[in-house]
Amino acid sequence: MSPLVRAASLTNYSEVARAAGLDPVRMLADAGLSPSVLREPDLKIPAERVGRLLEASAAAAGFESFGLRMSESRQLSNLGPVGLLIRDQPTLRDSLEVLVRYQVLLNSSLSLMIEESAGVVVIREEVMVGAAQPVRQAIEMAMGVMMRLLRQFLGADWHPRRVCFVHPAPRDVSTHLRVFGPCVEFNHDFNGIVCAKADLDARNPSADPAMARYAQQLLDASIEPQVPTLLEDVRRTILLLLPSGRCSIEQVAEHLGIVCRTVQRRLAEQGRSFSSLVNDIRVELATRHVIESDRPLTEVAALLGFSAPSGFSRWYHAQFGCSPKQSRAARGTVRRRGASQRATA
Repeated sequence: MSPLVRAASLTNYSEVARAAGLDPVRMLADAGLSPSVLREPDLKIPAERVGRLLEASAAAAGFESFGLRMSESRQLSNLGPVGLLIRDQPTLRDSLEVLVRYQVLLNSSLSLMIEESAGVVVIREEVMVGAAQPVRQAIEMAMGVMMRLLRQFLGADWHPRRVCFVHPAPRDVSTHLRVFGPCVEFNHDFNGIVCAKADLDARNPSADPAMARYAQQLLDASIEPQVPTLLEDVRRTILLLLPSGRCSIEQVAEHLGIVCRTVQRRLAEQGRSFSSLVNDIRVELATRHVIESDRPLTEVAALLGFSAPSGFSRWYHAQFGCSPKQSRAARGTVRRRGASQRATA
């Protein structure tokens, strides 16, 4: 099934689009979305269409930070009942655990993982919409929303140690510096926010246990149960672990808290295997990083979990019928032809 996202993900779209000189109704229609979705925040809509809308809007407006600008006005209330439950948790750690637990209800195309080591926490985020299209805007919007959530607990002046993006820096980084501060980095090997473990343990002085219980009851009563399948959990975990070089079935099973044999059996019941899921994700990531970016191919190989560029090249040729270099060369030819046609039009 195609990933779905709450229509609340488009909160503030019209305002940002109009400020950029765009017609939001036309942009929505071109992306295959009805303008009415802006009035129905709990409606589930295809994540692929939302991603297409954000990328098209960024290109039409000339704002590489379009998605990030949309995140600047987000509130916990935009997360619906999940936001209410997050707000009244005793610590930021508890709030993030709630977010991870219910993420599939908010946006099934977004993968979220929290890793701790030596007093440092890494909050990883990745987007996969199941289509060969750019996801820069969706990633930046998700990271901006996460930053807003963290500052709800840690204060408006709080800054993380690092904010990392896989994609290259935009021409104008002013919006990124305004949202994240001076610690933002690009061309990294993961998308995520790095902070101190002590930040997650900070107490929430406004936490109300009674309100949290009420929010839990409201959530249970108002949202149709959508328990993620093991296949979805495995896919999200693969996506987050792949660039680390630690994406074995044993590591994925450990992250999910189940034994390796159970993962194999449950996937087989759905007609899938661990290796086929890894391959599917590599195909989408290869399209993203080889064809849509200028990142060095040695780095692309690492992002896809290959220990050596030669292994990546053999795999790529088997999947696409040509080498990564040939794909890059063909892309360049298409771009030059398009530029020539625009110049003579």
